[in-house]
Amino acid sequence: DVRRLLMPRDDFAHKGAMGNALIIAGSYGMAGAAVLATRACLRSGVGKVTVHTPRRNYLVMQTAVPEAVMQMDHEETYFSESVDSTDFDALGIGPGLGLVENTAIALIGQIRRTSCPIVADADALNILANHQAWMQQLPSGIIMTPHPKEFDRMAGSTSNNDYERLIRAQQMAEHIKGYIILKGHHSALCMPDGHIVFNATGNSGMATAGSGDVLTGILTALLARGYDKGTACQLGMYLHGLAGDLAAKEVGKESLVASDIIQFLPKAFLKLED
Repeated sequence: DVRRLLMPRDDFAHKGAMGNALIIAGSYGMAGAAVLATRACLRSGVGKVTVHTPRRNYLVMQTAVPEAVMQMDHEETYFSESVDSTDFDALGIGPGLGLVENTAIALIGQIRRTSCPIVADADALNILANHQAWMQQLPSGIIMTPHPKEFDRMAGSTSNNDYERLIRAQQMAEHIKGYIILKGHHSALCMPDGHIVFNATGNSGMATAGSGDVLTGILTALLARGYDKGTACQLGMYLHGLAGDLAAKEVGKESLVASDIIQFLPKAFLKLED
């Protein structure tokens, strides 16, 4: 099912034809989230990645991800204002952003002015949960990737069980006309039309900090490459889990870290391409 979703790569392609992605991530002390999302994005086939992050993250990012283009925020320690996204094919926003009020205002401003596909994760979701009225302003087709607690915050109350949470996610996806990947052992993609697709890959070793940032990067890259939103979600969560499964075979579930998922993304792509 997933193999047939893969787009062929033109032998005569150049980076300008392979998509231009923007990642807005990181605050002071959370540069790692920006690193993981950006590295995962670069490993997922996109032509070019620009990362917007606070000034104090400059040396970390430039050293850890030399392939990315740096775009520095005016503030030293947090994301403070929305940026022009006209030239980008996809936006991933949220990993490590923090919850200061200036960042919250910048986030909703960014969502409002962005016309390309958006992946919202982590603190982007927590900010929306803290400003429930903003949930009505989300563009149709937005992709959100909450883990169970993040989803409960967005929904406004704690679900009694997994089934109730799944139904609420299904209803929310229909209401906002967006895509919600409810992360878990079998992550569930809730579509705007009410359909739900369950993912078959992944393992408990991926229950580690940064795994979600990696998924954000993968999804952003696939969208920038030109995949439609539903296909990007299905392919992205499958590749994410498959890379985690391949990593677990090599390093074991106990020792698996988010960087291992990125390291095994090439093998995950190769496995699908074979």
